[in-house]
Amino acid sequence: MRTSTNLLWLGDLNQSRVLDAVRRAERISRVDLAAQTGLTAQAVSNIVRRLLEDGLILEDGRATSRGGKPATLLRLDPGAYYAMGMHIDPASTTLVVTDLAGRVVVRARRRTPSSQGPERVIAALSRSVRALVARAPAPDRILGLGVAVPGPIDRGDGVVTPPHLPGWRSVPLREALAEGTGLPVVIDNDATAATIGERWAGGGERSADMAFVYVGTGVGGGLVLDGRVYRGGTSNAAEIGHVTVDPRGPWCPCGNRGCLETYVSPHAVANEAARLRGDDTADFERGQARTVAAYRKVCREARAGDPVASRVIEAAGERLGEAAVTLLNLVDVPMVVLGGRGMSQVGDLYARKLGRAVAERTIARSARGLRVEPSLIGEDVGAIGAATLVLHAAYSPRVGGV
Repeated sequence: MRTSTNLLWLGDLNQSRVLDAVRRAERISRVDLAAQTGLTAQAVSNIVRRLLEDGLILEDGRATSRGGKPATLLRLDPGAYYAMGMHIDPASTTLVVTDLAGRVVVRARRRTPSSQGPERVIAALSRSVRALVARAPAPDRILGLGVAVPGPIDRGDGVVTPPHLPGWRSVPLREALAEGTGLPVVIDNDATAATIGERWAGGGERSADMAFVYVGTGVGGGLVLDGRVYRGGTSNAAEIGHVTVDPRGPWCPCGNRGCLETYVSPHAVANEAARLRGDDTADFERGQARTVAAYRKVCREARAGDPVASRVIEAAGERLGEAAVTLLNLVDVPMVVLGGRGMSQVGDLYARKLGRAVAERTIARSARGLRVEPSLIGEDVGAIGAATLVLHAAYSPRVGGV
């Protein structure tokens, strides 16, 4: 499984800037490309010629004439190449193939056989990747495999130690998957991958400065500042799940008490609903299929107006608002996006709670409005984000460090 795409060529900064500008615009002229990128008209003309020859962009009609010959418009060819994304969650693994615009063309989901140990899990996942590649529109034009996995991660070596996968300690996941699939592999934290995916697929609807709150098995986050993902010195920036919202609250696996994750994660919500209903024997653990089912049931009941479920979700939303106020007072971004499988049914409910908190309590509230929105991508944002890791590695100049 090889691609003829020259990733080194695509990674050239000026060519990446032009391709990224074409991708973000529905249609754009060479003149507007020069204005947006700051490149000379001749440089843009040379780059556009090469992108046309490689099939990455297409000429698509002409602009309205302002006197003289109308300018030819350019657009991305989404089907020129594809990327595969894999999101490994303790409960399930989602795989997608996306086109250059981040749209899913093939999708699969399977239960993560986490109890089997990393070697057997990786072997099973590699088989799933090969099967999905065979279903893709153009298997020979898949740029690579992006993998989103719960941290901590050594991105330099592709080594992972997911805290909720038994036996996974210092696993060389990137190397193992590259060997098992024959594809180039890029790995990142699932919340960061989701942030990159939202920024990529959201296009002009997503701000160059935004915070992303990701709820999967746990709670994570990501930051985009001036169009670039901000990771921090140890790639642990924006860990909103470990903002303390009650110093006397429950113990968190990170070693602190009262972290946001102890109130908003699916297992915490499911256990709190069971407690309020008088079911003291319920013990929903992280990542278990029964936990996911119980959580989704609470979310459905909350949407239907059940008083106990509504009380639990409202309380979790208030805790989320507290953590978000802290984060936004530090980074001062104009947008918060809520995503991940844990947000798929209650994202709008949390958005209302969070929106009220930031409107009433953030320092910048009198200076500007702040948008709080559910993810445009939906619950597959982790897998789609993983695929966009590959696309960024290939040709995005904006989101650094991929």
